[in-house]
Amino acid sequence: MARPTDDALAAAWHDLMGRYQRLTCTLDRELGAAHDLSASEFEVLQQLYATPEGKLKMAQLGERAHLSQSALSRLVSRLDAAGLVTRAACADDRRSVFAEITTSGRTRYEEAKPTQRRILREGASDCPAILA
Repeated sequence: MARPTDDALAAAWHDLMGRYQRLTCTLDRELGAAHDLSASEFEVLQQLYATPEGKLKMAQLGERAHLSQSALSRLVSRLDAAGLVTRAACADDRRSVFAEITTSGRTRYEEAKPTQRRILREGASDCPAILA
């Protein structure tokens, strides 16, 4: 298979970035209106929900949710205030903190998941970069 030209690569990147921006705006708007969650808040709940224990160290969560440490800290504070996650010190490493999804957080994620999946289907199902 031939490698794409630099111009083709730049065009594909431009398309991917445009789709990302549009999807993020749609996710923020619809998840916010229907479930009182931003796209990033949904992503954090999704990452915690997907773990067997429902918790991750903050550093791991930041990597998985693609958020900086400061952005994640502010976001987890909002989710904590809403009762959707809790923070707990790590017994093995006193410098680390866990974020853990609560029962309310699990419920909110389960309620919001169909909305998020519908938006992804509508806005990204024809994107070769996503399906590759």
